[in-house]
Amino acid sequence: MKYLAGFIGSGNMGSALAQAVAKTTCPNEIAVSDHSKKKAEDLASALGATAVDNAEIVKNAKYIFLGVKPQMLKKLFKEIAPLLAERNDEFVLVTMAAGTSISEITELAERSCPIIRIMPNTPVSIGRGIILFTANENVADTTEFCEMMKMAGTIDEIPENLIDAASCVTGCSPAWIYMFIEALSDGGVKCGLPRAKAISYACDALIGSAMLVKESGKHPGQLKDEVTSPGGTTIAGVHALEKKSFRGTVMDAVTSAYKRTLNLKK
Repeated sequence: MKYLAGFIGSGNMGSALAQAVAKTTCPNEIAVSDHSKKKAEDLASALGATAVDNAEIVKNAKYIFLGVKPQMLKKLFKEIAPLLAERNDEFVLVTMAAGTSISEITELAERSCPIIRIMPNTPVSIGRGIILFTANENVADTTEFCEMMKMAGTIDEIPENLIDAASCVTGCSPAWIYMFIEALSDGGVKCGLPRAKAISYACDALIGSAMLVKESGKHPGQLKDEVTSPGGTTIAGVHALEKKSFRGTVMDAVTSAYKRTLNLKK
């Protein structure tokens, strides 16, 4: 059976992307696999898709999503490269391995073929994520791919030389944002707010503030200044954050993640 999309790896990101694709195409056009057969079967059951092995996906899927860790790519390609060599129909490899270039995937595949490199983040599971992508010259048109992924959220094409840096802003930041929400709500609880309300208020404040930045077109610094009245409560909080190097620490988090991305395979 032929599939539009096959997902090798049913972990958090592979599952999230499969969920997004299932919203734009018939679930029976989706195949999933995993080293844990049960995990693949559970995902397939939830989506109405088909659980298969890696070979079935490589032989029969048009878009082959590689949802394994960068350190596992060599082992995976030892298994699938001979199968890729046998294909003479249209297919596209879609890699989401951080820090792994298209040229490295081409070398592992042992043949020239269409490759789309993506860097998604976890909110794609609810349709509010970001998928950064870049394609090699063998991909004639990315329209079908973008249409297939549209329910995941924002899809943005970016030059490959920028995708690692960009993914540290989009892909790693949800973890830091969750920490900020938790800390913000902790502060509310310390001041007497019930936990559920503190978390809800923190989330809504974050969402609203982010949307104001996007929709107003104003620099974040300008919007910050508009909230900080002279001698007021907000500037007191800003001062407390700056004493602890808030902005410098966030910048360090991004650059640390970037440095690690460049060395993931070591």
